Amino acid sequence: MPNESSLFHASILGFALLASAAAGDLRISGPYTHDNLSIFLIHRAGSDTGKNFLTLQEAMEEKKVVVYETGNVNQLAIENLSSEEVYIQSGDIVKGGRQDRVFSDDMVLTSHSGRIPIASFCVEHGRWTKRGSEASDRFSTTNNTVAGKSLKMAVRDKKDQREVWDQVARAQVSMSMAAPEFRAPASNSMQLAMENRNVAEATGAYVSSLKKIVDGKPDVVGYAFAINGKVNSADIYASSDLFRKMWPKLLNSSAVEAFTERPNMKGSAKVDVSAVESAIAAADRGRESAQPPMGSVQTVKKESDKVLLFESRETGKGWIHKNYVVK
Repeated sequence: MPNESSLFHASILGFALLASAAAGDLRISGPYTHDNLSIFLIHRAGSDTGKNFLTLQEAMEEKKVVVYETGNVNQLAIENLSSEEVYIQSGDIVKGGRQDRVFSDDMVLTSHSGRIPIASFCVEHGRWTKRGSEASDRFSTTNNTVAGKSLKMAVRDKKDQREVWDQVARAQVSMSMAAPEFRAPASNSMQLAMENRNVAEATGAYVSSLKKIVDGKPDVVGYAFAINGKVNSADIYASSDLFRKMWPKLLNSSAVEAFTERPNMKGSAKVDVSAVESAIAAADRGRESAQPPMGSVQTVKKESDKVLLFESRETGKGWIHKNYVVK
């Protein structure tokens, strides 16, 4: 069962979280551990003051957003039919079309946007045709985000299609090592691999154990996780509402990665708050560079020797999402 350590004040986080809230507003709880996966929750007082968005998953399920196939592997089209703004996160997979894709950058889709281009990468190397009853000219669902640090970095940092394909293949090899019964999909789809019964059952144990750790904690705005005793990544949002909407996807992705790394576990998988603090602080002091904006959102990258930070900022409205990745 997950267990909770003592809480500590935001001042301990120093530079890392200073920009996201007033001093004294932040604290961390955890670890909450299942097997080789440990989760830390990041809390902030007054966390409901951030802007509310529909997530891409919500918008597609409610038929408020349509993602169209263009025949271009690295560029799709997207349209917001609603009066609400929609948040798209780097790593979101869309299923269907001629092959499953993943979006590379955080983006806010404005209300009644019209059809606009959006950058993508293929995460299904072996298909370029209609699949089953799915439409070939548009995408049906987006209930997963890519799993695995190397794959995430191929999508978000390297932005290299060949590297994305290589990392999808390696992820599926890792799945087969963790679950000998697993057989990779004929099309090498990352989405279908995560839907595989053997993978879903194994990751389901992590999810069932950890999904409720956010219950009764309305001030949670993010989380960090460690696998096999090593801090992996952290995500912090400007509002608790957005974090809670993203939580199921985030937890499932972390569970898939933990499952595939289970064979590499050696001894104890213990990790404590100080390791999380160190990783976040290192990234926040890193060298800063700005990437070209995606509509109204610009990603600012900070890099230290050991940690990367991708901070998504909406023009004139502040930051939305911070993603920390330990190299």
